[in-house]
Amino acid sequence: MRLTMPPLLDIENLSVCFDTDDGVVRAAENVSLTVATGETVGLVGESGCGKTVTALSILRLVPSPPGRITSGRVLFHGRDLLALPPQELRAVRGRAISMVFQEPMTALSPLHRVGHQLVETVRLHRRISRPDAGRLAREWLRKMGIPDPERSCRAYPFQLSGGMRQRVMIAMALMLAPELIVADEPTTALDVTIQAQVFDLMRDMRRRDTALLLITHDMGVVWEMCARVAVMYAGEIVESAGVRELFARPLHPYTEALLASIPPMGGQAHARLTPIKGQVPSPLRYPSGCRFRDRCPYAFAQCAAEHPEMRAVAGRQARCFLAEKRAAG
Repeated sequence: MRLTMPPLLDIENLSVCFDTDDGVVRAAENVSLTVATGETVGLVGESGCGKTVTALSILRLVPSPPGRITSGRVLFHGRDLLALPPQELRAVRGRAISMVFQEPMTALSPLHRVGHQLVETVRLHRRISRPDAGRLAREWLRKMGIPDPERSCRAYPFQLSGGMRQRVMIAMALMLAPELIVADEPTTALDVTIQAQVFDLMRDMRRRDTALLLITHDMGVVWEMCARVAVMYAGEIVESAGVRELFARPLHPYTEALLASIPPMGGQAHARLTPIKGQVPSPLRYPSGCRFRDRCPYAFAQCAAEHPEMRAVAGRQARCFLAEKRAAG
């Protein structure tokens, strides 16, 4: 009898909303996602689809008010992080689960030097002397491609470029060797050379059984880094599959449209790109039925009358009434 290990992270039916003057914004609804030990999972979709809200919810970092986690569970080693007392949750943040934010200025203190923040972060979670923590901080800044770690440690965040601040944030996450890294667009502000260095470091962490949830809009990064990918649209996951299966045969029309709208990875200079027609629906007022139906070339009457549920199809999942037909070819 073959035993399967439970996932390291198991997000179950997570829903998050925001109270605004115009009404309730349903930012994420019934999101379910798993990440195994040592696995890299991508979470992709257009801006505003709910990726970042999902990531912030894992460590209960959604600002409240106006945000509210209205339902669901986030299980880490089987413990529901949404139900943990604040003291126990603080022990998880940083040491067991580290987060790389999309905008580092929101995570770095503007009042403290970079070196001080790195040293205090590592000493908060590990028994290590201040001099050893300082050496570790400089070592990780060097790994991040920062040419003068000593000088950078003495600087305040506002004295560094956006790309250097982002590298500081990534160093802060990796230096603790967490079990899970949640990375929200971690390399957006970096040039391609530094991106490659960062991804090499993340691959090295993966070989040490560190799991990675990678939030991105870059399908090329997903192809290079991830084993599985979940696609979000209008606050919900619409498809989840192995990366190669999804690229070869997307089952949801939104995934198909997303792949058609990006440059081919073969580098064909004159390849024709197909934009996704229409607009993303407002999270204040989603349409009836399928949320992608107004932009979908395959929509039919049932798509307007009934909201599709995620269904298992050919070893993967898709939120589409035509998923079985598309899988059959």
